[in-house]
Amino acid sequence: MMTTATDRRRGRQALDARAARLRPLVGAFVMPNAGWVRAIRDALGMSAEQLASVMGVSATAVLSMEANERSGRAQLATLQRAADALDCDLVYALVPRQSLDDRVREQAIKRVMPALSRLERTMLLEDQSPSEAATHWLQSDAIDSVIDRPGLWDVT
Repeated sequence: MMTTATDRRRGRQALDARAARLRPLVGAFVMPNAGWVRAIRDALGMSAEQLASVMGVSATAVLSMEANERSGRAQLATLQRAADALDCDLVYALVPRQSLDDRVREQAIKRVMPALSRLERTMLLEDQSPSEAATHWLQSDAIDSVIDRPGLWDVT
């Protein structure tokens, strides 16, 4: 099924609403130095062998998983198994640093401004400089025309 511009816009707005609720919490979820699994396991007083037994893996596998988590190489499925074994919820989210609508608009501006600048220079050379209002309208129209079109993120 093909996604329409309206669907993409609604999707951005829905994700922006979720992200707005999560953004203030991002700093609270900094991984402990030992990693989440190890920190929770230690807080519960559980040994690597005991967690391994609950997970159905070896103690070496648990220690390896904890090392992978600390180094950023842990797999989500493995962390989910550990979370279940520790009676925890795994929370996974990408939280945009700014509104997705703003990010898309910024990219659209980057895409259209070089062409508009060339057009404006040409018009100046021909002594046909557009008014400020006309320039603003051209920019807005050009930006709106590329926001939800394929190719917005193409590298040229």
